[in-house]
Amino acid sequence: MVEAPDGSLYVVGRYRNAGDSRTGVAAGTRGLELAIFQSLDKGATFEKVVSWEKPALNSPSGEVLSIEGSCLRFVNGGVELFVSTEKTGVPYPDSVSDFLKPGAGVWTIDVLRAESIQGLKAAAVQAAFSSDCPEHLHVKDPFYWHTAHGDRLGYCSHPFGWSSSNTGVVDIPATGSMASLPQHCVFPRGSTWDVAMTRGTCILPVPKVGAFADDDYRLLFYCGGECLRPIDEHSTAVKRPRGYSCEEIGGAAFFVDDDVAAAERLSNLLPMFISPQGTGCSRYVDVLATDDGYYATWQQSQDDLSQPLVMNFVSREQALCILADQSGT
Repeated sequence: MVEAPDGSLYVVGRYRNAGDSRTGVAAGTRGLELAIFQSLDKGATFEKVVSWEKPALNSPSGEVLSIEGSCLRFVNGGVELFVSTEKTGVPYPDSVSDFLKPGAGVWTIDVLRAESIQGLKAAAVQAAFSSDCPEHLHVKDPFYWHTAHGDRLGYCSHPFGWSSSNTGVVDIPATGSMASLPQHCVFPRGSTWDVAMTRGTCILPVPKVGAFADDDYRLLFYCGGECLRPIDEHSTAVKRPRGYSCEEIGGAAFFVDDDVAAAERLSNLLPMFISPQGTGCSRYVDVLATDDGYYATWQQSQDDLSQPLVMNFVSREQALCILADQSGT
């Protein structure tokens, strides 16, 4: 979610249905549609204003099999849409070419630029960021944050064998072109519940009040998991959500100033965010800070195993009171 210069809110994401990466998403229709929603009443309601089906996001670099994560960034003179997709026509490096499954592709990140949100519909799809490194071959799920030296784009990467998920960053200047070599493992995977997957999704500046008054603290939210596939537990083992591909659970870390590589986990042994319904999946946490307050959104498992986007709003007054420890709770 982002706030436009005129104060309206926009949220961008994809609708997902069938498709199985174990057999190749060409066998299903995963990642069906990318859509942008607008709110003119501070998040009370949202209306879809722009959308794309998969063929509309094809580019010279490949044909889209699945739409993945995306983010919006308002810049001088317009807006940018970073979107990740799985594409055919992108080869694996020769050393690992045998690992490319039939019907599967490679994740890369593209960018669309326009003067307005509505103008993005007709914008050209341009390559923004990809990787030919076998250890981090697939890149997806972009998000960005401001630093003293410019914006940084966070992303998730997977190796050629799809055996883990990692958090990386790359710098983006005002033009949207990548300006530095990527750091593919800027926030390494954990050692317990998040040993298989650690995928950053949001970085939030902490207000400088109370115990946080003297330094520039940042919160890093991430999706984690103990395994890529569901695993059978021993009958007498402690029952807990382990997180696995498409059913991740959530954690958080913190760092000071702009040094995301120094982030320390707040969820070292166990996850912080678990849905009370379904599989426990609670992932893709995002928090937008505005003058009014904080809009937290995340994807949450339900009893029917669907994963709608849910939202919670905390006023800035409430947040400052809690952080200053004046709430009495």
